[in-house]
Amino acid sequence: SLAAAGMDVTVVPATATAEEILRLEPDGVFLSNGPGDPAATGEYAVPAIRGVLEKRVPVFGICLGHQLLALALGAKTYKLRMGHRGANQPVKDLATGRVEITSQNHGFAVDDKSLPAGVEVTHTSLFDGSNEGIASTELPAFSVQYHPEASPGPSDSAHLFRRFADLIEREKGTTT
Repeated sequence: SLAAAGMDVTVVPATATAEEILRLEPDGVFLSNGPGDPAATGEYAVPAIRGVLEKRVPVFGICLGHQLLALALGAKTYKLRMGHRGANQPVKDLATGRVEITSQNHGFAVDDKSLPAGVEVTHTSLFDGSNEGIASTELPAFSVQYHPEASPGPSDSAHLFRRFADLIEREKGTTT
């Protein structure tokens, strides 16, 4: 999906530090999905994400990447009573009012009440009202809880990859 949006992709391990990531001079950083408790992964990932954000490198996170971005921005996560699993999860985009049919596989969620100033909710689950997306109003960063690359809708969420590419271009224009 990133390549289809015109991006070249370099993969780094989840344990990469901000310094290691920034040494690659990325135009943007994509925080991918992964297993487990975001607090455990956050021990090493959150400092790296914060370091990238400090340099105003655009960030787009999905699934676990969404939760890690939220932690890096100062929010909290919690374990869902019943996780979100499967390919028919309706999510509302609060900016457009559109409902996207999404694919999900997670047991944790971002706590809306813990979002700090400068971070807004962008998407909400129509099943249980839990957080499905955030965006920083101050930094070039956004994320969604679901898997836009899975295309269950079949392309309901493909626009997010274009949004990331546009964010990168906009940020490059402000730093050159």
